[in-house]
Amino acid sequence: MLKDILRDKRLLLASASPRRQNFLRDLGLTFEICPIDIEEIYPPELQAEQITDYLAELKANAFEGKLAANDILITSDTIVWHEDTALGKPRNYDDAFEMLTRLARSTHNVITSVCLKSAEKQLLFHDVTRVTFGQLDQDGIHYYLKEYEPFDKAGAYGIQDWIGLVAISKIEGSYTNVVGLPTEKFYNCLSNFVKS
Repeated sequence: MLKDILRDKRLLLASASPRRQNFLRDLGLTFEICPIDIEEIYPPELQAEQITDYLAELKANAFEGKLAANDILITSDTIVWHEDTALGKPRNYDDAFEMLTRLARSTHNVITSVCLKSAEKQLLFHDVTRVTFGQLDQDGIHYYLKEYEPFDKAGAYGIQDWIGLVAISKIEGSYTNVVGLPTEKFYNCLSNFVKS
């Protein structure tokens, strides 16, 4: 079991996301939260998973030289990639409304990158899930934004919310990746990271 392998390690999660924290708890892992406040700016030429890879690594690099020998740091980043455009967290209500209007009746990719870092090594990986929205009218969008306030979520929605029940017609790939952490891939990569 991974929990046994990690017995002598200190897991550090550099994320304030309650969803990622819950996933780690559900995996039976003990960890400390150490969110980092950095400006998430990336070079404009980057595309799709290049963006999330860059940002996950950028967050990890902020801890360079600060990790103890038994520390394992986890950083991550999620975006919605739609029509060759990255949709991150909305700036405000109007921005969120515009995002959901664009996503309605179309398919997009949700991309999450994760960086595992210790004092000696680093591992970067990502996962991609295709999500298809069905019908979503303006009244539905307004209802969702007012009732669920998804302003801390990439693409202005949470698949685990009301909108996932009524508007998402199909997903191809990892469900947990859309929520914010590809748990199966994460579990296996973390296990291999500790063993290697």
